[in-house]
Amino acid sequence: MNVVVSIGGSVLAPDLGDDRTRAAERVAAHASIVDDLATDGHDLGIVVGGGSVAREYIGAARELGANEIELDRIGIDVTRLNARLLIAALESDAVVAPPTDYEAAGEAIQRGDVCVMGGVTPAQTTDAVSAALAEYVEADLLVYATSVPGVFSADPNEDPDAERYERLTPGELVDLIAGMDMNAGSPAPVDLLGAKVIERAGIRTIVLDGTDPERIAAAVQRGEYDGTDVVPEGTPEPPGWGR
Repeated sequence: MNVVVSIGGSVLAPDLGDDRTRAAERVAAHASIVDDLATDGHDLGIVVGGGSVAREYIGAARELGANEIELDRIGIDVTRLNARLLIAALESDAVVAPPTDYEAAGEAIQRGDVCVMGGVTPAQTTDAVSAALAEYVEADLLVYATSVPGVFSADPNEDPDAERYERLTPGELVDLIAGMDMNAGSPAPVDLLGAKVIERAGIRTIVLDGTDPERIAAAVQRGEYDGTDVVPEGTPEPPGWGR
């Protein structure tokens, strides 16, 4: 199966409060799952976010007077550093450096390498990069491994009555996130541009809590997950699923 996995920076990347061993163990655990999926014969594109390190650098640069494009480029640089950490931990054949465009990423996947990348261009989050890569390589499945177990009606950490959506169409996802984006502190685990690409391309998408990387494996290998399923109309079950 052709799969793109978006691993949020808050899930994979070292936190500024982590000790070095804990940070390395988290990266190694996710790398082990990627290796297992590659061994099972899946074609893999992995997109890594920036996490707290990116936020800290961007915050410092903003105080120093950097403009928004410069801030975006700093964030992209951090996502690529995080991608290099994952590459370093992989045992599978993988790219030696994060691709900086979709063509190079697609070529890596075509030749059988695990493609690990970060950001691509300013004003585009890794949420959108993941969806765009999935569209470019015609992925069977896109998985967003986030720090929350799906798409909610409100921030579940702030609102005990927040409702988790078990199943959405891509259009419903776009409408939901568009409404969230109107409010500060949006709880959306996928940004609006990413959702629009998912809708345009009709990509089967799962949003789940990826802090335990075994959940990513269960979703890809068996279609077993506890999260939000975004299902375009008429989309068949991905190959190998027993749901």
